[in-house]
Amino acid sequence: MRYVRPLLFSFLLLSAAPLQAQQEVSNVTLAKEYTRKGEHEKAAFLFSKLSTDAQTAPNILPDYLTALQGLKRYKDAEKLLKRAIRQHPEEAGYGVALGSLYTTAGDQAAATKQYDKLLSQLTTAQVLPVAAEFIGRNLPDWAEKTYLRGRQLSKSETDFSPQLVQLYTQSGNTERLLAETLRLVEDEQQLPFVRNMLQNSLHDEKDFDTLERQLLTNVQKYPERGVYSELLLWLQVQRRDFTGALVQAKALDRRGRTEGSRVMDIAGIAQYNKDYESAISGYEYILREYKGGPFYAAARQRLVQTREAQVRETYPVDPAKIRGLITEYQQVLTELGTTPQTASILRNMAVLHAFQLDEKPQAMKLLQQVIDMPRASLDVVDEAKINLADIYLLRGEPWEATLLYSQVEKSHKDSPLGYEAKLRNARLSYFAGDFKLAKSHLDILKEATTREIANDAMQLSLLITDNTAMDTAGVALRDYAAVEQLVFQNKLPEALKGLDALLQKYPGHALQDDAWYLKAQLQRRTADYRGAVATLEKITSNPKYDVLSDDAMFLLASIQEENIQDKEQAKTLYNQFLVKYPGSIYVAEARKRFRKLRGDNL
Repeated sequence: MRYVRPLLFSFLLLSAAPLQAQQEVSNVTLAKEYTRKGEHEKAAFLFSKLSTDAQTAPNILPDYLTALQGLKRYKDAEKLLKRAIRQHPEEAGYGVALGSLYTTAGDQAAATKQYDKLLSQLTTAQVLPVAAEFIGRNLPDWAEKTYLRGRQLSKSETDFSPQLVQLYTQSGNTERLLAETLRLVEDEQQLPFVRNMLQNSLHDEKDFDTLERQLLTNVQKYPERGVYSELLLWLQVQRRDFTGALVQAKALDRRGRTEGSRVMDIAGIAQYNKDYESAISGYEYILREYKGGPFYAAARQRLVQTREAQVRETYPVDPAKIRGLITEYQQVLTELGTTPQTASILRNMAVLHAFQLDEKPQAMKLLQQVIDMPRASLDVVDEAKINLADIYLLRGEPWEATLLYSQVEKSHKDSPLGYEAKLRNARLSYFAGDFKLAKSHLDILKEATTREIANDAMQLSLLITDNTAMDTAGVALRDYAAVEQLVFQNKLPEALKGLDALLQKYPGHALQDDAWYLKAQLQRRTADYRGAVATLEKITSNPKYDVLSDDAMFLLASIQEENIQDKEQAKTLYNQFLVKYPGSIYVAEARKRFRKLRGDNL
């Protein structure tokens, strides 16, 4: 019997332990809830009843500190934190919390002293968590000092560069960002990361200029480090400085012995962005330096295609130059042979015959040759079918045209070429005045994966919607569509007369600004540059034409620069454009042209 009482006591202790733990968990939950509601007195009381180990646990300490600081019991909070630092030396963030407490208490000198002490005792393993704690408390300068201290500890000038680049990006410290970027990019594996960070952080023109100057200096100072040329090449492409980009591409091709692949890439981007001079320069370099190389045949074809685009966009189009292009295309065929690989050359020649020289039979013959060519690419064959359909439309045979467009839609379903064919079908319905059918096609195309087709579809759909809302029969829109069909047929004098008649017939109509903009484009194509300027100024001087105003001002500046050759007026207009339309799709090109006219060294 004498053993019963001790055993009973032990049993009571064991059964009480879980109850005590449950009560402590309940108190913690309740205390956290009081802290969240701002009832700091109740929260602090409950936290004070916990064990000393529990009070400094990472999941409890922050709430306890919040309660004590809410009551301005700074001394108690300081004692708690110092005890936490002793008990949990692995929790480096507690040292940051102590400095933050001093700041809250109004003792900034003590806070600075604490942070300095923390950094002096820092270990390499503590760098990232301490810096994260500083960032979380909105102390980017101390986070920077932490990373730099970590760099001293590791004795590496590039350690923590990704973190510093991100920190400088978030804080908007562009000067230090650029310096750290150049340090980080010494490790070539970091190049994709650097590009991504710069893409998100460089917005001001001065920042681009600063980085470009630093990169040019490094390229000259360390010519053996190709990574600087890589980053400079990327930067120049972002700025659409394709002349400068070609210089770097040539250097990278020579260093990497890649037989002109980098130059080929940049020339292609320049061609797409309508910088034809740079594209031509790139392709000519490939033909001159890498004759017999893997890119020779493609460069030979693209060179003529680029010259064609340049001729077709230099107004008025010179028929003699069109004949010269056809001769040059024929020379390419003689040199490379008429093969499935050069089928696109035949197609290009056909388009020139049909739309520039009005020689439809010859064009149809060439296109049929492409369509019937064994082993020719399906893409090239279907592009030829679209061109052939266009010619049928020129000849007034819409049923033949829509049949071919529909064939391409089916064979290239859910692909850019199929979308292009559907857009042509929609435009055919639009020309015919069947706006409902046209819009049904266009509404599908607004979701197209290619931006250009989606934008074209959106614009035509909006044109139809805006001009059939009040006038359900679309009488004025029918007249406008008829004018656009004349433009498609390259009957520019007839189209201009049609626009003048439309503007006189429907004064003040919603189509007026569209008609003026189209008229200015046609006036430019027919070399009536002064007339085009006067027409565009009707749009830019009237604030109600806000939809086309940026298009009109950019075109106005382009005419002053390229056709009238008034460089000062063009520079003024580009500058006004950049100020007035910072969100326009033409901003990058306008900025490049303005800088060139200003005399910047591009």
